[in-house]
Amino acid sequence: MVSVININKSYGTLQALQNLSFEVNRGEIYGIIGPDGAGKTTLFRILTTLLLADSGMAFVDRLDVEKDYKQIRNIIGYMPGKFSLYQDMTVEENLDFFATVYNTTIQENYYLIEDIYKQIEPFKNRRAGKLSGGMKQKLALSCALIHKPTVLFLDEPTTGVDPVSRKEFWEMLKRLKNQGITILVSTPYMDEAKLCDRIALIQNGRFLKVDTPKNIVAQFTEALWSVKSSKMHRLLKDLRSHPEIITSFSFGESYHITINGTLKKEILFDYLIHHGHSEIEINPIQPSVEDCFMFFSKSN
Repeated sequence: MVSVININKSYGTLQALQNLSFEVNRGEIYGIIGPDGAGKTTLFRILTTLLLADSGMAFVDRLDVEKDYKQIRNIIGYMPGKFSLYQDMTVEENLDFFATVYNTTIQENYYLIEDIYKQIEPFKNRRAGKLSGGMKQKLALSCALIHKPTVLFLDEPTTGVDPVSRKEFWEMLKRLKNQGITILVSTPYMDEAKLCDRIALIQNGRFLKVDTPKNIVAQFTEALWSVKSSKMHRLLKDLRSHPEIITSFSFGESYHITINGTLKKEILFDYLIHHGHSEIEINPIQPSVEDCFMFFSKSN
């Protein structure tokens, strides 16, 4: 449904996308996972015909994003990262407006948005600008779906949304996938990666890895430990100074480290004691997608 071939895009001296190539299969949820500034929004703007690439080609449902942009705009839904609906119009007025733009009605495709819209229907007469973050998200998704698109582009749709709304949103995406809609979703939240069929880890405009979440985690072959101590502010520096520790990154209340095959827990424990640490905890752990991203980005 989506094919990208050697896409490049620069803003002055900043290379936003670098020779990017990939394909998205029909009916899958394809996640593009990476931090702010990695190139996610630039890629989505190119694929939704809002921005021209410097070089390369891209196709949506076999339509060229440059030559066939009018046809593409009729078959895609796009939810940008920033809430972009009419804030002085009510919920119902926004939805009716977008349906009219695509020569359809709310009633004709209501089955597509019913699960989503019924949650905000009690507020249908409220202005969009007065909605909560989760409600704005549901309205934006409803407007993106009202014309029955075949491909849905969601650019960081859960950023700034509470955990309950995030969970509800992903449940909605699974139901949309079951209705045959192909979904491309970008997110900086690594925990959302496991909810996708396939993911691409992106940094500095390049894909580090593309595979299923399970297969990407399986490619992490290094020994991984979680480390804590009483002096967390000093711990990271001391860990990075150890010659047998390959990588050290902050993960919530601990640091995750990769080590070479010869380092023993007892040796690291004594090393940290020698550097003034106490209450030391060192535990082997299984890698997450976030661990994989940090390790692969370091390797590249």
